Amino acid sequence: MTKPPKPKPLLQEADKPVRSRPSKPRDPAQPNLPLDPMPDRIEPCLALLKARPPKGDNWVYEIKWDGYRLAVHIEPRGVRILTRSGLDWTHRFPLIEAAAKALPVSTAIVDGEAVVLDERGRSDFGLLQQSLGGRGGKKRSSNAVFMAFDLLYFDGHDLRNSELDIRRHLLEGLVPAGGQGDIRLSEEIEADGDQLLASACQHDLEGIIAKRRDAPYRSGRLGDWLKIKCVQSDSFVIVGYERSTVARAGIGRLLLAARKGDELVYVGGVGTGFNERSAAELREQMDRLIIAKPAVDTGRKRNAVFVRPELVAEIEYRAWTHDLKLRHASYKGLRDAADNAAVYELE
Repeated sequence: MTKPPKPKPLLQEADKPVRSRPSKPRDPAQPNLPLDPMPDRIEPCLALLKARPPKGDNWVYEIKWDGYRLAVHIEPRGVRILTRSGLDWTHRFPLIEAAAKALPVSTAIVDGEAVVLDERGRSDFGLLQQSLGGRGGKKRSSNAVFMAFDLLYFDGHDLRNSELDIRRHLLEGLVPAGGQGDIRLSEEIEADGDQLLASACQHDLEGIIAKRRDAPYRSGRLGDWLKIKCVQSDSFVIVGYERSTVARAGIGRLLLAARKGDELVYVGGVGTGFNERSAAELREQMDRLIIAKPAVDTGRKRNAVFVRPELVAEIEYRAWTHDLKLRHASYKGLRDAADNAAVYELE
């Protein structure tokens, strides 16, 4: 399903990277090509959730990665790796930083996702969290790789107004397809969207991303990029937990809430998906936030402990009940504040 690789525009016949320097003395009669100032930070383009893939030849697809959205800034003074909320996490991803320094480019901003892959090559958010020491941890990841999927700035030129096909063409020259380094290309797949989604689900992937070929790069969730998931997975606020004498770390069930306008609304609980490590980490963090009264109406709960609504958990689930409660929910991990994850919003 992967399309044949395009010619690499950044390589000469001798396979030497093309740099932004003149190959011969410039004709004084010709004007200088203006250079664009390099943005200090760019708000990311976000994918809009849809139930089915879009139709038409103007859409291309990628695998949906489950990790931390990052922007890698390559500058004359070094490399900066920024989270979705704009925090500098360069020190948290030393292997990605080193790989970025080795790319054949003077200045660039590469958009992508930091992931940890399991033994089957699938991105695993829980493994990524472990590699960073959990939510609020300070560890440096020794096994995260960066899946690059867009190029926003290249050798003095802002590419955001260029259509996706042009940005991808340049990106594939910078990060060749099929690489196995610490920065890899998230490859485009030309296929029927429904068939690709079925294949992704069959291989237990999270889903696919659809992108408009002719769209510029626009910050926000405007519909140029769409995400279609095999299993629903969203972020919810933890508002408490139910005690258990037999469950790991004494957590029988997490109590969860979603947003509805400016308020939080209880959407049920989750009692599966924990291991010894994640349950212990959860209990430690929640016990620092205990409050006397619940932040939302959870109904009558036995053995419930309520916490301030500050922790955000990624929850996988199959459906919603008629009264807007999660069905078949499973805990995946805590979202770090630096990830700026959007809490699920009820209609």
